[in-house]
Amino acid sequence: MAAERGPSIVIQVKTRTHILRSPPPQIVSFQQSSSKLIMARLYTKLASAAVMAWTMGFTMVAAECTREGLLAAANSYIVAQTSGSTDGLTLAATNFTYQENNKPSDIKTGVLSQPMKIDLNRSTADTTACASYTMLISASGSKPYVISTQIRHEGDDTSSIAMIDTIAATTGALFFNAQQTLGYIQKENWGTLEEGQRVSRDELKRVGDAYLDMWTDATAADSIPWGTDCERVEGSMLTRPCGATLPRGGSRKPNGNRRYVIDETMGSVDVLCSFDSLGDMPDSHEVRVEAGKVKYVHTVTVLQ
Repeated sequence: MAAERGPSIVIQVKTRTHILRSPPPQIVSFQQSSSKLIMARLYTKLASAAVMAWTMGFTMVAAECTREGLLAAANSYIVAQTSGSTDGLTLAATNFTYQENNKPSDIKTGVLSQPMKIDLNRSTADTTACASYTMLISASGSKPYVISTQIRHEGDDTSSIAMIDTIAATTGALFFNAQQTLGYIQKENWGTLEEGQRVSRDELKRVGDAYLDMWTDATAADSIPWGTDCERVEGSMLTRPCGATLPRGGSRKPNGNRRYVIDETMGSVDVLCSFDSLGDMPDSHEVRVEAGKVKYVHTVTVLQ
């Protein structure tokens, strides 16, 4: 009897094995459909995960406009002006613009190609506009200059320079005397402001605009919060306090083509413009505001 039961067990095992390997057609069709559905869903999830990982990776390496990056680019500009060589500047490979006294110019023949002894330099940084402002004074070199330059970067990438925008004043410019200007500005305190002494970006821009509007708007002068100890240096002409002898309208032509660099930590707004109220003159106006009051005003104006 034992011998007869053995083959029966084998037959049952084989039968079960056969059933597992060869299901009915409808079951095979169901299994294949389910398998395809599962694979499709898995592929979708993997693709989504890959896109998310790529996006996160891109975000992590995306450029960020930092104060350090802006000031490093400004310092490279100062080195270039000192040497009269642009070899150390990282200029944008495409769409780079060099502008001098409000006109597109050739960087190889402009003022940046002239070696210069720099007696004073100071820079501010605008991380919102991804731009910087630099003042240079060369009073002891072979040819004196007072220069106001804004440097701009594409997007938030400070690793290359998209634009150098310069107002370069020398002998013959409005109230020009580089040595006298140097003496005034060397005495100023341009330290970083404490949080409680700062005003907003909007307020700095408003003050800068109000200053340039004084020649066309009779009420603009009174809208500016003048400090009692404010100093105004126009070229080499010093006015103290700033609020004395101000223009109050009279011109019908506003000062246009305004370009801004605003640094809240320094309380500074610099505006490059065309000083059209008194004639087509390339111009820079820089204003510093401390604790809500105007402390310093600098102007650089080129006569044409």
